[in-house]
Amino acid sequence: MRSRIRTSFNPRTSRLLLIGGILLLWLIQPSAGHGLPRNPLNSLIQQGVEKGFNLEEKEAVVLLNKALEMDRENPSPYAYLAFAHLFFFELGFDEKERKTNQEAMVAYVQQAVAKAEKRLEKDVRDAEAVWAIALAKLTVTRFYMSQRRHIALAREARNIWDYLERVLELDPENYDVFFAMGILHYHIDHLPGLTRLLSSLWITSGDREKGLKELKLAAQKGYLFKELAQAELASIYNNFERRPDWALPLAQGLREKFPRNYNLLFLLANIHSELGRFAEAFAMVRQIEKGIQSGTAPFRPELWSRYYLAMGKILFDQGDYDRASPFFQKVTQNMARYNARNRAWALVRLGMIHDIRKEREGAEKYYQAALEVEGGEGVGQALAKAYIKTPYTPAPKTPPAPPGTPKRD
Repeated sequence: MRSRIRTSFNPRTSRLLLIGGILLLWLIQPSAGHGLPRNPLNSLIQQGVEKGFNLEEKEAVVLLNKALEMDRENPSPYAYLAFAHLFFFELGFDEKERKTNQEAMVAYVQQAVAKAEKRLEKDVRDAEAVWAIALAKLTVTRFYMSQRRHIALAREARNIWDYLERVLELDPENYDVFFAMGILHYHIDHLPGLTRLLSSLWITSGDREKGLKELKLAAQKGYLFKELAQAELASIYNNFERRPDWALPLAQGLREKFPRNYNLLFLLANIHSELGRFAEAFAMVRQIEKGIQSGTAPFRPELWSRYYLAMGKILFDQGDYDRASPFFQKVTQNMARYNARNRAWALVRLGMIHDIRKEREGAEKYYQAALEVEGGEGVGQALAKAYIKTPYTPAPKTPPAPPGTPKRD
């Protein structure tokens, strides 16, 4: 079965970070080779972005606030603070913390836009101000997407593409902007029919090939968002392009640079499992297990469900369905909101196991249960819809498929 499926930019599931549906974002002003002038303020922004990707939340916010204090009329620190708070909102488990990050994100978006518009009144060719508006709009658009607030989304999504193109017009060497363009082109192309149509009207048309080229350019020549582009490419190669062999070196390089980011461990476990490198996959999940058991930040007990899902996936890929099922069952027992997508995926896996065993009635019950998980939108529910119509059958073990072939499972 060929399925059009998509991932979400929620870092909790695999994309690391924002990872699923459409993700987005980024950058600043004219300068040779990277679009961002090297100065103390932008150096602090760079350090803050890197700390954030390494899941050092407090340190990231401190550095970005230092950048803000250096020039309170510069819209860029406000825009990056908005993005950082969205990132931590999506990573969060505690509802109070999530609400605090949400409120901070909205406030910084408003300030970024106000500061940028004030500068544009003086100079309409201020690339830094244009990029700050684009980043702020992309951040809040991503938030409205995740909350399914379609009216607000339609309002904020207007003119985003115009801002991105304007940035490139004013600053052709700002390669980070290709990250935002690449994510939009690629993921809009993978959205289901009506959503894809509306996104095309509000933002831009989907284009898989163009999206991949733009992401590769950002991954090679980007400045602040080079590593985020690499992470997104690794996720795309593994989840959409059916090329875990291409994803592996990207994920390994990121893991070396950002050792605290447990999302990269989950990604590497999945990639190794897809490649049939089960010893390496289990080694990754053992590191996750030790981290959770130790209680050392950023590991938290809430990650147990993702650990169980990863263990079940590896055993599923090995064909050991009897041992995989209990891990998936453990995931379904966690009814917390943050676990919705994991729960949907576990239910789908259990349905797939029933299909493999020719137990169609049981499979359909699990697929239907997956579709009823509130907040479980994403690849799992997309596959549940597909497998309700056509039973899942394991794909034959073959060499990696050509790029662009939709992934079955």
